[in-house]
Amino acid sequence: MVCDDARPPVQRTERIGPNLLLLEHDAKELVHPLGIPIPPGVFVDSETVDSLALDDGAWVVKAQVGVGGRGKAGGIGFAASAAEAADFIRKHADATIKGHRVAGFRIERKVDFVHEVYLSFMVDAAARGVRVLLSAQGGVDVEAHAQHADAMLSVVAAPDPVSLVAAAKTLLRELPSDLQTPLADAIEKLARAFLRLDATLLEVNPLFVLADGSWIAGDMKLGVDESALPRQPELEQTIRARPEAYRESNFKLEHDFDYVGIDAHGQVGLLTTGAGLSMMLIDEMLQAGRRPFNFCDVRTGQLRGSPARLIEVLQQFTRGPDIAVVLVNVFAGITDLGEFAQLLLAALDAVPQIKVPVVARLIGNNFAAAKQLIEQSGRPITVEFDLDKALQKAVDLAGMAA
Repeated sequence: MVCDDARPPVQRTERIGPNLLLLEHDAKELVHPLGIPIPPGVFVDSETVDSLALDDGAWVVKAQVGVGGRGKAGGIGFAASAAEAADFIRKHADATIKGHRVAGFRIERKVDFVHEVYLSFMVDAAARGVRVLLSAQGGVDVEAHAQHADAMLSVVAAPDPVSLVAAAKTLLRELPSDLQTPLADAIEKLARAFLRLDATLLEVNPLFVLADGSWIAGDMKLGVDESALPRQPELEQTIRARPEAYRESNFKLEHDFDYVGIDAHGQVGLLTTGAGLSMMLIDEMLQAGRRPFNFCDVRTGQLRGSPARLIEVLQQFTRGPDIAVVLVNVFAGITDLGEFAQLLLAALDAVPQIKVPVVARLIGNNFAAAKQLIEQSGRPITVEFDLDKALQKAVDLAGMAA
């Protein structure tokens, strides 16, 4: 684990676009009411650690961060008392793991197990179904175990409870007989939870098999589709309860579009539409040696005659000390580019702190009117129709500033 004295803003969860990886604590608390057994535990941070009360016994203290590999990074500790747990938390409260700030800690009972298993369900878009992965060798070395032939079993099934459970259970015949009964129960409960929560990923590693033949989720990753939030009130409540841990998700709930900070010292602020095209621009910037500040999909079709969304993005840019250029990329479908140009100019008027050049690549209806309106404004805005030219102009301006 790395401590960062400068404490720059960092991305707290693995996400770009609608997929969000929850903190382990939140994932477990969401699935537990659905019949998933978990070790008893509590969430603690630096503000509540002084009031921590635990029974004496074996406890596991886990840093909560939206990435894997915490154990090997020093993000998991063990304690026999509240004092030992508190010491671990104070020592690691301001740390980062793989560039992600620790958002708190889950303290849970250490599990006395006889076997560790790996089990996951994930959306496989290429296979048009849900892929199930199962291995009798779970734990921190699961990737090393998976290199051995037949160590990781896999099957793809349709995303409905009957098909998914039936397909997943076909993998059990390859496992030792003493694991088949507990895993049959785990498969059925976890598959239904995966579908119930509109998940894109539900991974349990390790899944502990106990001496009495029962099982319990030792560690968990739960990826969810934010587009399903309107029908997931428990998930929305979880996200709203942790505004710092799920900053981008709360931003989307508040403003109804996607925005993700990427690099606090990025050179190029991106005001863009279309998630796929926006991600492509990020890749192009990185290949050209420039640092994008953010990802966003502002969705011009929902501007509704108001510059509010554009203003919000520009206000985010004022937090970037190294932004040298703003790249606007708008592929307008139902939006009139003349109207968009008016909204863009109004947004720039509302955020006068933005003094860097702007490159606006516009394509769609009424391009000529938009170009004339912007040029007559007298602002340092370059209007382009060709994406390659706009991208190169932004790259050059960022390079000149550097």
